[in-house]
Amino acid sequence: VQLVESGGGLVQAGGSLRLSCVLSASFSLFNGMGWYRQAPGKQRELVAAITSTGRPIYADSVKGRFTFSRDNAKNTMYLQMRSLKAEDTAVYYCNANLSGYECWGQGTQVTVSS
Repeated sequence: VQLVESGGGLVQAGGSLRLSCVLSASFSLFNGMGWYRQAPGKQRELVAAITSTGRPIYADSVKGRFTFSRDNAKNTMYLQMRSLKAEDTAVYYCNANLSGYECWGQGTQVTVSS
């Protein structure tokens, strides 16, 4: 299973970006999926995820600014990021759980200049 991300880049504070992650297999095979990020010198943290109910959950730091969505027909999930802050700077990874096996994208850099 491959996860291929795109959409990162450099943006000014207050700007927006949309990350995409294309999975090489159908969403129906996966138990869960989400977005994580890792800033320099910090641990990887959960940004947003889809729960078993199908409703997204968000880290407190991104609530109201980030939106997780997916297109089942395209096997693609998205992370729409608005009102970006300097502290959102990190490498963003998409993740999908395949029967207990964690699958990761290659990561995409998001840099927010203040």
